Amino acid sequence: MPRIHFHQQLAELKDKLLAMAALAQQALESAVDAYLQRDKGLCKYVKQNETAINTAERGLDEMAYELLAKEQPMAIDLRFILAVIKINGDLERIGDQSMGIARRTKEILALEEIELPVDFAAMGEYAGRMIRTAIQALLDGDARLADSVREMDDEIDRMNRRAHTDLLKLIEEKPQFTQQAMKGILVAKNLERIADHAANIATDVIFWIRGADVRHELSMSMD
Repeated sequence: MPRIHFHQQLAELKDKLLAMAALAQQALESAVDAYLQRDKGLCKYVKQNETAINTAERGLDEMAYELLAKEQPMAIDLRFILAVIKINGDLERIGDQSMGIARRTKEILALEEIELPVDFAAMGEYAGRMIRTAIQALLDGDARLADSVREMDDEIDRMNRRAHTDLLKLIEEKPQFTQQAMKGILVAKNLERIADHAANIATDVIFWIRGADVRHELSMSMD
């Protein structure tokens, strides 16, 4: 009976993590929409969502640490709980980065509206797909799917570099739009960081399933 109860608690822990992931996904999507639409109301929603994410993070951490202390799990169950703790932290940081986009949005409301040479919608959709795929890998216990998320990270890095280059060129050619371009550079960086956190989640899924720490494998292979 005690092991049955323990595995029920593990299932509950996973459910809480999935709820947290849904909040993080909503934060990203709402923040990008707020920026594209210059919508102050959506910024407020992102802020409320961040509060909910922070509350959920604390509750999930408490449950995970309690399981570690009381049950003293071994092998794959131990790795799962440790992975949940790390994934929980990355989801919270996705909320933080989304708040960064909301802050940039509020700042541009006082500036002249211009069209920047960056597809922020595509960057947001790509980062969102990375989060969804990483969480699906967790749900399915699929390390290969998690591998694919880590490989996707190169593309959003490229998109961020292109955004940075194009926005600096805009500043050079039209210095009167420097503030708008600088806010755009920061938003692109927020989106790239969100994608990094999705890649981190995928890395933690691989750690859970394979028992391998692959955090530095991609960077080492590029040296």
